[in-house]
Amino acid sequence: MLLQNLLERHKLQWPAREELKTLQVNMGNLCNMTCAHCHVNAGPRAKEVMTEEIASKVISFLFKYRIKTLDLTGGAPEMAPPFRHLVMTAKNLVDEIIVRCNLTVIFEEGMDDLPAFYRSIGAHLVCSLPCYTAENVDRQRGTGTFKKSIAALMLLNEEGYGSDPALKLDLVYNPGGSFLPGKQDELEKDYRVVLKDQYDISFNNLITITNMPINRFNAELEKGDGTNPYLSLLADSFNPAAVDGIMCRSLVSVGWDGRIYDCDFNQALDIPILGKKGEPLSLGDFSPELLSGIDVISKDHCLACVAGEGSSCSGALV
Repeated sequence: MLLQNLLERHKLQWPAREELKTLQVNMGNLCNMTCAHCHVNAGPRAKEVMTEEIASKVISFLFKYRIKTLDLTGGAPEMAPPFRHLVMTAKNLVDEIIVRCNLTVIFEEGMDDLPAFYRSIGAHLVCSLPCYTAENVDRQRGTGTFKKSIAALMLLNEEGYGSDPALKLDLVYNPGGSFLPGKQDELEKDYRVVLKDQYDISFNNLITITNMPINRFNAELEKGDGTNPYLSLLADSFNPAAVDGIMCRSLVSVGWDGRIYDCDFNQALDIPILGKKGEPLSLGDFSPELLSGIDVISKDHCLACVAGEGSSCSGALV
């Protein structure tokens, strides 16, 4: 196991859990897009979608434990039927609601009011824009995606996103192939210059995320030289300083069916958090206190989180 060998070589251990601060809820893999790098194999024909029943359990958990942040992802989380009720209820139960938006969903039927809806709940938007050029974005996410994404960002700017301190708009970069992201602060400067000069678009921060060698991106790797060269790149780029900052220390991922995981990537690989008897735990089976005695499950795909500057759903770690 590459990760374990590296930890031993550097006399490190995979860190223990800390206080649970973020409940990341995957609303399912239904999406209006089919991106080449997607780790959950999302698409328009996906059937794994959260129900009102499971969303109610999320609300009950938040009411009982008062977690700081609710982080909604997918697929396109907005396409799950319980999405709006969930966020409207949760806004009074948490300090922050993050919505991970692919931008193009705004132009789907019945979604044209999303920018105003986001503003009404004060959602922190984390939006996919893997490059500031049409060629690179469309290659990864489909023809016409860049044009729609720019139009969506303009609409969000009109609602105050990127300028109003209460309406945070972050963009997400991920590599367009089997290489690591560049330095986050330098990429952010490039994004800011191009988007402002060419489109008069404002945003808050750029988040860089390393591609995970799983599911759809792994299939892309297999079409070329295979997964091993990419895993070797991640291992060769191992950064001991990134280990302490891994997001799974203070985050739990909830699946569309209510089962819980250490992160959205473990969820994509169906590696659930297990109870003392080895049973997969669900939202109704656990408390933050129970989790404190359960180790985070790490495997070689976790190398993506500790390579280079480190990677998390909040960006670089060092």
